[in-house]
Amino acid sequence: MGSRIVPQWASKPCAMGIDEAGRGPVLGPMVYGCLYCAQSYLKTLATLSFADSKTLKEEKREELFETLKTNDSIGWDVDVIDPRELSAKMLKKNKINLNEISHSSAMGLIDRVLKMGVLLTEVYIDTVGDAGKYEAKLSNTFPSIKFVVAKKADSLYPVVSGASIVAKVTRDRALREWVLDETAENMQRNFGSGYPGDPQTKSWLENHKHHIFGFPTLVRFSWGTCNTYFKDIAEVLWESDNLDEDGASNNSNGKRQLKLSNVGFTTSKKRSEEIESSGKGRCRFFQARKLEHLTHF
Repeated sequence: MGSRIVPQWASKPCAMGIDEAGRGPVLGPMVYGCLYCAQSYLKTLATLSFADSKTLKEEKREELFETLKTNDSIGWDVDVIDPRELSAKMLKKNKINLNEISHSSAMGLIDRVLKMGVLLTEVYIDTVGDAGKYEAKLSNTFPSIKFVVAKKADSLYPVVSGASIVAKVTRDRALREWVLDETAENMQRNFGSGYPGDPQTKSWLENHKHHIFGFPTLVRFSWGTCNTYFKDIAEVLWESDNLDEDGASNNSNGKRQLKLSNVGFTTSKKRSEEIESSGKGRCRFFQARKLEHLTHF
């Protein structure tokens, strides 16, 4: 991913562009790409016919990507964020929204390139959220870099256009080569563009849902659009949802929400309350079935 041996020009002032691909789709990874070069090379870069990747045909993007990979005056890198990671972060108890994930990814790329020994003095980046706040956040983290945060940066600055090609081609390849490792019958790859409004994508989601296991790992199941596919999904109530690690309750009234009679055994009301208040109730379900907790396999 990008050139790992730091070229000589990297010790002179350098500029970098950052852009993403796949922010909106319900399928596949989100990819952040960066392109960097010496500031003295920016004029030449402008002649290499890089353009916002969305305005180019796929063959042209692939061709430009191959060209920039062999150009010794350019460095590049990517951060591929798996759909499972996106969903997990967005559905955590302390939710991390897509803007925060995007900011972290962009900042991670800057950090990585700086640590390689590249003298970054300017970074051009497409805005995510409020441009002023984003610029302040970036400047506070990397005070030695001048940031230009702009809407449509990928069509304004060739260095960002180059980054957008890196990101888009990487995402397209990731989708093309995605291993559908689930073993459901009749799984196929004609999922269209991956955008929620695409009829082919909708049809694919409808045909690849499972009432218990949900969607294949290609799907960002945290996207609101996914909820409509599961009107008849099996509901799972996790016994430990209201308990912390040591079995104590997190409910304000100190009562556990587990109905003991619903998990396969009954007991007197008084005994039931004792179990509930002691926090041992959740273990009884397993004990009744002679199941043990293993820590080593």
